[in-house]
Amino acid sequence: MLFLITLYDGLEFTMTMNVNLSPQLHEMVRQKVASGLYTSASEVVREALRLMEQQDCIRAAKLDQLRHDICDGINSGEATLWDPEEIKQEGRKIRAARANATKTI
Repeated sequence: MLFLITLYDGLEFTMTMNVNLSPQLHEMVRQKVASGLYTSASEVVREALRLMEQQDCIRAAKLDQLRHDICDGINSGEATLWDPEEIKQEGRKIRAARANATKTI
């Protein structure tokens, strides 16, 4: 399916663009317009592009945070060895102490 979409920036004309959609996407656009939520195929496409831009911003922020966290980890000092069994034993001691504390109440 081929759509002719006129894009506007506020009240100013920006460009007209031809967009080829798969049958599945064409049906999705048709359903959105038929639902009354959108008044035209162009409106559906504009909303989809706004959502894609939001997702891109979120993805970029997450990537920035990941890079920051990696730098924090690198700068946190020398790595130390740890024993998972020792950590489990400590957790079991804490859990047992809590269980004993609730029994005495």
